[in-house]
Amino acid sequence: MPSTVKPAWRVQFGQRIRASRLALDWTQERLADETGMHPTYIGDAERGERNVSLDNILKLAKALEVQPGQLLDGLQERIKLPR
Repeated sequence: MPSTVKPAWRVQFGQRIRASRLALDWTQERLADETGMHPTYIGDAERGERNVSLDNILKLAKALEVQPGQLLDGLQERIKLPR
Protein backbone atom coordinates (compact mmCIF):
# COMPACT_ATOMS: atom_id res chain seq x y z
CA MET A 1 0.00 0.00 0.00
CA PRO A 2 1.44 3.40 -0.89
CA SER A 3 2.41 5.47 2.12
CA THR A 4 0.07 8.27 0.99
CA VAL A 5 -3.05 6.09 1.29
CA LYS A 6 -3.71 5.09 4.89
CA PRO A 7 -7.11 3.89 6.05
CA ALA A 8 -8.38 6.14 8.85
CA TRP A 9 -8.89 3.18 11.17
CA ARG A 10 -5.24 2.14 10.78
CA VAL A 11 -4.08 5.66 11.60
CA GLN A 12 -6.32 5.78 14.68
CA PHE A 13 -5.10 2.34 15.79
CA GLY A 14 -1.52 3.57 15.42
CA GLN A 15 -2.29 6.68 17.44
CA ARG A 16 -3.62 4.46 20.24
CA ILE A 17 -0.44 2.39 20.23
CA ARG A 18 1.67 5.55 20.38
CA ALA A 19 -0.41 7.11 23.17
CA SER A 20 -0.18 3.91 25.23
CA ARG A 21 3.56 3.69 24.62
CA LEU A 22 4.12 7.31 25.62
CA ALA A 23 2.00 6.84 28.75
CA LEU A 24 4.63 4.28 29.81
CA ASP A 25 7.38 6.73 28.80
CA TRP A 26 8.79 4.13 26.40
CA THR A 27 10.62 4.60 23.13
CA GLN A 28 9.67 2.65 20.03
CA GLU A 29 12.81 0.61 20.62
CA ARG A 30 11.67 -0.33 24.12
CA LEU A 31 8.25 -1.41 22.83
CA ALA A 32 9.98 -3.41 20.11
CA ASP A 33 12.12 -5.16 22.74
CA GLU A 34 9.08 -5.89 24.90
CA THR A 35 7.13 -7.41 22.00
CA GLY A 36 9.93 -9.06 20.03
CA MET A 37 9.07 -6.90 17.02
CA HIS A 38 11.42 -4.76 14.96
CA PRO A 39 11.45 -1.02 15.79
CA THR A 40 10.66 -0.25 12.15
CA TYR A 41 7.49 -2.37 12.44
CA ILE A 42 6.45 -0.41 15.54
CA GLY A 43 6.99 2.90 13.74
CA ASP A 44 5.09 1.72 10.67
CA ALA A 45 2.19 0.55 12.86
CA GLU A 46 2.08 3.84 14.74
CA ARG A 47 1.91 5.76 11.44
CA GLY A 48 -0.89 3.53 10.14
CA GLU A 49 1.32 2.01 7.46
CA ARG A 50 0.95 -1.59 8.69
CA ASN A 51 -2.01 -3.92 8.73
CA VAL A 52 -1.18 -5.37 12.14
CA SER A 53 -2.07 -9.04 12.66
CA LEU A 54 -4.15 -10.32 15.56
CA ASP A 55 -1.06 -12.01 17.01
CA ASN A 56 0.79 -8.70 17.05
CA ILE A 57 -2.21 -6.78 18.44
CA LEU A 58 -2.22 -9.19 21.38
CA LYS A 59 1.55 -8.80 21.88
CA LEU A 60 1.26 -5.01 21.76
CA ALA A 61 -1.64 -4.93 24.21
CA LYS A 62 0.16 -7.18 26.68
CA ALA A 63 3.36 -5.14 26.52
CA LEU A 64 1.46 -1.85 26.81
CA GLU A 65 -0.58 -3.20 29.74
CA VAL A 66 -3.91 -2.50 28.06
CA GLN A 67 -6.75 -4.72 26.94
CA PRO A 68 -6.73 -5.45 23.19
CA GLY A 69 -10.17 -3.86 23.00
CA GLN A 70 -8.73 -0.53 24.11
CA LEU A 71 -6.65 -0.49 20.93
CA LEU A 72 -9.56 -1.63 18.74
CA ASP A 73 -12.79 -0.26 20.22
CA GLY A 74 -14.74 1.83 17.74
CA LEU A 75 -12.50 1.12 14.75
CA GLN A 76 -15.08 -1.11 13.03
CA GLU A 77 -17.33 1.93 12.66
CA ARG A 78 -14.75 3.39 10.29
CA ILE A 79 -14.43 0.32 8.05
CA LYS A 80 -16.71 0.25 5.02
CA LEU A 81 -17.38 -3.33 3.93
CA PRO A 82 -18.68 -4.16 0.45
CA ARG A 83 -22.29 -5.34 0.35
